[in-house]
Amino acid sequence: MARARSEERRAEILRAALEVIAERGYRGASLASVAERVGLTQQGLLHYYPTKEALLVAVLEERDQWDTGGALSPESWRLDLMDSLVEYNAMRPGVVQTFSALLGESVTDGHPARDFFTHRYEAVRGGMAGALRAEFGDRLPSGLTPEQAAPLLVAVLDGLQYQWLLDPGSVDMPGAFRNFLKLLRQPQQHP
Repeated sequence: MARARSEERRAEILRAALEVIAERGYRGASLASVAERVGLTQQGLLHYYPTKEALLVAVLEERDQWDTGGALSPESWRLDLMDSLVEYNAMRPGVVQTFSALLGESVTDGHPARDFFTHRYEAVRGGMAGALRAEFGDRLPSGLTPEQAAPLLVAVLDGLQYQWLLDPGSVDMPGAFRNFLKLLRQPQQHP
C-alpha cells in the first residue's frame, strides 16, 4: 500500500514538473515551485527526487513512456505508428513544448539532459532505421539506405514540432508528416 502511494506521488510530481517546465522552462523551473504545486515542501520533494537533474531526467523518461511505452528499440518502430504519434502530439502542445524547450536547452555544455538526449537520439535513429528497413528493405525508393534516411526522418519530426509550436494555425504537423512519408515512398526520378 505504501509503495503504491509512493508511486502515485512520484507520478503526481512528474506531472507537476512537466507543467512547471512548460510554463517557465527548465532553468526557470524550481524544485520549490514543483513542490508547492503538489503540496510538499522542497525537502519533501527531495525525498522522491534528490536533485533537480534527477527530476528532469525522470520527466523526460516519463514522456518517452507515454509516447512509446518505453520501447525505443529498432523492432518497436513502424512508420504508421509514427504517423499516429504525430497526430497524438498535435493534441498535447504543452508536452511537445516542454520536450522541445528541454531539447533546445540541452545542447549547451553541462546541461543535465544532454546525455539523456544524446542517448535517446542514438536509440531513435536506430529505431527509425529499423522501421525504414522493415518497410523498404536495404534501400528506400530514393536509393538511400535506412541509416542514411533515419536522421532525416528525425529532423523532420523535430523540425515540424518547432514550426507547429511557433505557428500552429499555419503548420499542419500531421499533414506535413504524411506528405514527408509520401516523399520517402516515392521512387527516385532519373533525368
